[in-house]
Amino acid sequence: MIDLTKMIDVKVMLGDSTITEQKTFEPKQVIDYFQKISQSLKEWSLQSVSVTNHEDLRRIFTKFEITEGSYLISGHISLQFHVLLYYKPDQRVMDCQKELSEIVDLTKNEEEQISDNSDQFVLNKLKESGFKDFDHQKLFEVFYKNDEFSEKIFQEIQKGSSVNFKELSEKKTKLLQELDSLLVETYQTSPVLIDDTRLVTGEEGCLLTLDLEFIKNNNREGLFDPRKISNSTKDRIVKRLDELESIFK
Repeated sequence: MIDLTKMIDVKVMLGDSTITEQKTFEPKQVIDYFQKISQSLKEWSLQSVSVTNHEDLRRIFTKFEITEGSYLISGHISLQFHVLLYYKPDQRVMDCQKELSEIVDLTKNEEEQISDNSDQFVLNKLKESGFKDFDHQKLFEVFYKNDEFSEKIFQEIQKGSSVNFKELSEKKTKLLQELDSLLVETYQTSPVLIDDTRLVTGEEGCLLTLDLEFIKNNNREGLFDPRKISNSTKDRIVKRLDELESIFK
């Protein structure tokens, strides 16, 4: 696992357009290794290699098991690592950020002007529509209960603006999508063995667990007397463990 998670340096861009080097490894190599293990366990029951994704935490894992006599040998191997997002060192990232900044400034200034001038406009439109002598609560009820009327007022207010908010909103969405496409993932882990508790708490590292359980009435029992295992079954269990060791190497 130390070789599979060997770090390399890659150039990435930070949110402030600074280009720096970040260390990462290639998870695909770990996936390929786990798949190779699965393919080598010919007689075992296998779970396909899977990758979980929870926010910035990911886990590559596979499980396997086999029965020898009345005993079940089961194993679980996984690598847990964190994902850090950066931008590709691409001029287009800075261009998109600049365009987004201009849109934000433009819409912010225009919205402030609309806010300053729209109160009287709304009152006039309401009076033209027959609404007179009402307080703020009634004004709220008019807009809350009549979506069509509210949308009409909003559209008429925007008509008097020099800014096409709909067009800018669509452009903003496209720019954000383009920025997302320019993101690059880097992966961080530690080539150390961890246990189940540390895996659950989100620590980085590699987990390998092997369990031997007694099967009684289709139930698994972790507590049993190993002295009752027949010599032939013991030999087969040891052979399976030797097989795993050989495959892992």
